[in-house]
Amino acid sequence: MNKNDIIRLEIVDMTSDGSGVGKADSMVVFVPDTAVGDICDVRILKVKKNVCYGKIENIIEKSADRVDPVCPVSSRCGGCVYRHMSYEAELKVKHKKVFDAVTRIGKVDGSKVKEIIGAYDTQVDRYRNKAQIPVGLSKNGEVELGFYSRHSHRIAPCDDCLLSPVIFTQITKDFKEFLQKYPYLIYNEEKHSGKIRHLYLRIGEKTDEVMVCVVVNGKSFDHQDELFNSIKEKYKQVKSIVINVNKAKTNVILGYENITVYGKESITDELCGLKFELSPLAFYQVNRTQAQRLYEKAKEYAQLSGDEVLIDLYCGTGTIGLSMAKSCKELIGVEIIDKAIENAKVNAKNNGIENARFICGDAEKAAVELEKNGIKPDVIIVDPPRKGLTPDLINTIVQMNPQRVVYVSCDPATLGRDLKLFEEFEYSVKEITPFDLFPRTAHCESVCWLSR
Repeated sequence: MNKNDIIRLEIVDMTSDGSGVGKADSMVVFVPDTAVGDICDVRILKVKKNVCYGKIENIIEKSADRVDPVCPVSSRCGGCVYRHMSYEAELKVKHKKVFDAVTRIGKVDGSKVKEIIGAYDTQVDRYRNKAQIPVGLSKNGEVELGFYSRHSHRIAPCDDCLLSPVIFTQITKDFKEFLQKYPYLIYNEEKHSGKIRHLYLRIGEKTDEVMVCVVVNGKSFDHQDELFNSIKEKYKQVKSIVINVNKAKTNVILGYENITVYGKESITDELCGLKFELSPLAFYQVNRTQAQRLYEKAKEYAQLSGDEVLIDLYCGTGTIGLSMAKSCKELIGVEIIDKAIENAKVNAKNNGIENARFICGDAEKAAVELEKNGIKPDVIIVDPPRKGLTPDLINTIVQMNPQRVVYVSCDPATLGRDLKLFEEFEYSVKEITPFDLFPRTAHCESVCWLSR
């Protein structure tokens, strides 16, 4: 197999990142934008020892799962890897992704993996309550706003992302027109020159409050009053306009300093009957409706009667723990980001929750200190980043001896790995429910109930 060879390939499986898998001459070939059952002519782009990477040249026979993508840039944008498949087929792929990981890696009995909870029909599109939109200039000097192409920092221009609400599209259009008047304001990543790096938008799905945040290489930019006055006059939903200061030579989107130039420092949304303040840096699930269903399942698995001590590790702004606080005796939340802990305390106060306290610190170290101080939790919730839990943290959790552990996972592979270790400590999996919080993308969440 050589680069630029064209081969005929039948797609027989899918990878965890949404690419199709075929086999040719004992070589595994990965091809984006394909579906199981497709027969394609594929151009080989890259050859390694045992695998190849290719792209579709021509579809000979279409899979029964294939649909025409409604987004004109889905093949160039790195976001929606399943636009070319029906939503029913996408859910099957995601369920299999979780099932395979926890049964093969975690050695979990497959009967304990329940059906995936997919989004409502009206929520497959327009569900995102946050968008971070990079700004740049093309080689021809044209203003570009969109999203980064897969595995690159090239902007795929997008005038209307179908995952975002319509008001985001409207504000982005106005923002682009402003930059077309003053293109010198656009940040150049290579030269570290210019001012405007990203447009960052948030909306409270329940409250309809909108935040407009401009990420700036500095604390201000020319003609900002012209832009901000136009936005606040045109969009009455906009309750907050913020400049996020990011002077670092980095591809990290947000800096740590925020300057409120109009309205409130944060917007408000409602989740599980509680109100939450959303500052620019606050973590909040981008799909509120599905997050609410996921939290309800986590609460079901926690089996709270009102007498329990509940520890919420990786608590963020407290959303999961606070949604359960009125059903337990005491809630202790742990999070390493100090601003998130500040938000969690404010959220507890605003909702009249007095049985919650929050600790700023590394989850592993904080868990050790809690264990040393004799804290005896009945239930522990963990919602770690994609890398999952460390063996030391799992060991500390086990030493704290909770009756139940509720594990919220955004990576089935690390979930499977960690479940195997929990099993060695005699914590068995009772049930796992996958959730699709990010329709059309490759991501999938799961909630797992472990019992001692």
